[in-house]
Amino acid sequence: MIELKNIKKSFGNLHVTRDLSLHVEDGELLAIIGRSGEGKSVLLKQIIGLINPDLGNIVIDGQDITTLSAEQKKSVFKKCGYVFQFAALLDSLTVFENVAIAQLEEGVSKDEILPVVIEKLQSVGLAQDVLYKFPDELSGGMKKRVGLARTLMLSPKILLYDEPTTGLDPITVRVIHELIKKTHEEQKATSIVISHDIEIFKFATHVAMLHEGKIIYKGLASTIWECDNPFVYQFIRGLEDGPIRPVNVIGQL
Repeated sequence: MIELKNIKKSFGNLHVTRDLSLHVEDGELLAIIGRSGEGKSVLLKQIIGLINPDLGNIVIDGQDITTLSAEQKKSVFKKCGYVFQFAALLDSLTVFENVAIAQLEEGVSKDEILPVVIEKLQSVGLAQDVLYKFPDELSGGMKKRVGLARTLMLSPKILLYDEPTTGLDPITVRVIHELIKKTHEEQKATSIVISHDIEIFKFATHVAMLHEGKIIYKGLASTIWECDNPFVYQFIRGLEDGPIRPVNVIGQL
């Protein structure tokens, strides 16, 4: 379970997260949508501890990480995996070395970890022949898969994806979304996906919308097209300048 309570985050005079609250149940695959510049990635990085909130509480599996020391946070974050927007692969390392980087740094031998790396690559649809290629030899979609395979090496209980389909063609977007769904089901991981792509609605269990620093709506993905929240209605239909329809209910958070 992940719970954010009245989170606030500013960078100078720029107020990014404004008294934000969000509850994510175990086993959810939550898609967070919102316009560019709303702070979706900043929100994700606060959950994973890459950015500290100025105020508020972030509770992961019953532990409030905002009250923990750096050393205490390590045990919490071992449960979490983070898939970066552009995969964040190290260009000087092979696919094998990128995927196994955490284990190799801990002193695990290459021979010992090799079968596990092959298994994780296969789980994301990559053949063994990519093992010793370098990132610049891979397509954008392949890099995303390698980034996910690296994350899966840690067997995370929580998976966070920062705009995993940015810059990909429509066919590869669908492949990545299907892979996120497959991974969610197989790993039984609570998953949060930051996305601009409404195709994600077909694969998520829930959808939340970030607007002006707050989560203004959360509901089932299966009913998102019937949602009468005016900001959700406008966003998912691409109505840039159209009138915002009045509603009586914001949505259930």
